[in-house]
Amino acid sequence: MLKKSMLCSFIFTLVMSFVVVSSDDNQKAWALPPGTPSKSAAQSQLNALVVKTEGTMTGYSRDLFPHWSSQGGGCDTRQVVLKRDADSFSGNCPITSGSWYSYYDGVTITNPSDLDIDHVVPLAEAWRSGASSWTTDRREAFANDLTGPQLIAVTASSNRSKGDQDPSTWKPTRTASGCGYAKWWIQTKYNWGLNLQSAEKTQLQSMLNTCTY
Repeated sequence: MLKKSMLCSFIFTLVMSFVVVSSDDNQKAWALPPGTPSKSAAQSQLNALVVKTEGTMTGYSRDLFPHWSSQGGGCDTRQVVLKRDADSFSGNCPITSGSWYSYYDGVTITNPSDLDIDHVVPLAEAWRSGASSWTTDRREAFANDLTGPQLIAVTASSNRSKGDQDPSTWKPTRTASGCGYAKWWIQTKYNWGLNLQSAEKTQLQSMLNTCTY
């Protein structure tokens, strides 16, 4: 018969093994941007978002969202995100090499030139959702937001496939990333007071429903 201490140790090991295997996000935790909300918090935020008809692209230009801004120490926003999201890296502004896990498509990248810094809520989408009325300073803050889950390093191919689409027309190809992506999108729109469309909300709810945490 196992001694009590040995039995407790066995149970703890078994439980921890289950947690690591069952949580896809935890396996690649370094790729997650900060501020990812819980499922319940994201649901409350989604419920609070205003549903409106999408605005037009009239007057839009990426130049109205200045990026990548200096973050001190010779680094700009792009370099800060590359360092934050790397499993390992060499160089310091610019980053010259490293290892990154692209959350959207599950690809591991070692050359930083093959990575884009994705705006989870694209700049053009933000424009259509309320940012057209913002000041340039506010748009710059949005485009360089390092405090929330608005920026993430992903393969250039996945970012360019996404373009300025919302979740009603584009989702990450890696099915397991749908939960995190929905949370980041919801939190970003909530944090910045942006609107959403009915079809967008329906798809976000569908992805949020797949979350287990």
